[in-house]
Amino acid sequence: MKKLLITLFALLPSLVFAAGPSIPLDKANYDLTDKASLQNGAKLFINYCLGCHTMGYQRYERVANDLDIPDDLMLDNLMFTDQKIGDLMTNSMHKKQASKWFGAAPPDLTLVARVRGADWLYTYLRSFYADPRRPFGVNNTVFPDVGMPHVLEELQGVPNAVFETEMVDGVEHKTLVSIEADGSGELSKDEYNQAVLDMVNFLVYSGEPMRVERERLGIFVLGFIFIFFIIAYLLKKEFWRDVHH
Repeated sequence: MKKLLITLFALLPSLVFAAGPSIPLDKANYDLTDKASLQNGAKLFINYCLGCHTMGYQRYERVANDLDIPDDLMLDNLMFTDQKIGDLMTNSMHKKQASKWFGAAPPDLTLVARVRGADWLYTYLRSFYADPRRPFGVNNTVFPDVGMPHVLEELQGVPNAVFETEMVDGVEHKTLVSIEADGSGELSKDEYNQAVLDMVNFLVYSGEPMRVERERLGIFVLGFIFIFFIIAYLLKKEFWRDVHH
């Protein structure tokens, strides 16, 4: 019984995050070596997300160093509080107030890409649509009835849902077939998709800042193992040749 409970508790987080509608996810072709993309993603995250969400396991200075952002540029353009550059990326929103406004406190997003996955985030951020029934006037196809406003609407424009209506047994059914922005946004459709991808790229980086370095070191380690294997094989052949003679 004890082992069963331990197993259930271990699986609970994955079951919770796996819940929700099963819809096809768009591929997020992010590139952790693209510093320009990461820099833009950091700028977008700080400007549009950090006011509500925190990144409590990431520091401004680490981001600046990793993404080749000069400290003075970070301080002047990407830090809007009296925090120091070595501080964690948090905000001043109180959890009780956030719960009152949004129904639940916005989660910390440091590890969201590792929990949800890059494809999920990329699809989610491009799946808001206008819904006057909801408190913030928007809904989301990936996360129905999400308690979050469409914070990137000024970039995308008002996203309107296009439905296909069909009659089944005399009952009208509506199926959402696409989401089309009304053209009022600052960015074109392609530019908006790229902006979302840049933000996803930054979130993937934040979830594992050492990933690129780890992968680079992994190539050297595999190369060393390969070379060592060749040397060991040649030594084995030489040793057994002496034994046989």
